[in-house]
Amino acid sequence: MPGNPTAIKASIESHFASSAALLSRTGKIYSGLVLETAVKIVASLRSGGKVLTCGNGGSAADAEHIAAEMVGRFRRERCSLPAIALTSCTAALTAIGNDYGFEAIFARQVQGHGQQGDVLIAISTSGKSPNIIAAVKAAREKGLFTVALTGNGQPSVAEIADSVFAVPSAVTAEIQQCHIAIAHALCETIDELLECSQSD
Repeated sequence: MPGNPTAIKASIESHFASSAALLSRTGKIYSGLVLETAVKIVASLRSGGKVLTCGNGGSAADAEHIAAEMVGRFRRERCSLPAIALTSCTAALTAIGNDYGFEAIFARQVQGHGQQGDVLIAISTSGKSPNIIAAVKAAREKGLFTVALTGNGQPSVAEIADSVFAVPSAVTAEIQQCHIAIAHALCETIDELLECSQSD
């Protein structure tokens, strides 16, 4: 085995310890906001609204992951929830990108799919992605509730979203790990709130 196995194992353990510490810190900072945001999302769903998601690169995969958890299920059996990942249709992405530019690939879909009272979950680890910022602006113009998942010290998308989860890190991989943890916490809380409403 190349290198020093003991040193490599120590580095791996340090990676997990650092991730765990950041996840714990993020959870303490945003537990209240997770609940507040989940309440808003459930109110939208109860009123016939839907959830739209978008992101670039790894965040595009996270956007699809979130939508899949809602349309399918998270941990418990429940009805399918209406969610659309705006990253999923390659025909729409390439047509809009070709005709209007890459910056418009999500905003144009928000304009087409979004209705007042819907929710947009927009993910950008940098907070500066022009197409994510354009999507949030388009969503706010149409009266959607906007949720931004971003990183520390990245104000661009955070300045215009209604609910902002800014992970306290500047490391992309760490931010992404926390984003999916936040998304799972939202899904779990949404399920709990829906279950409570059905039992009332």
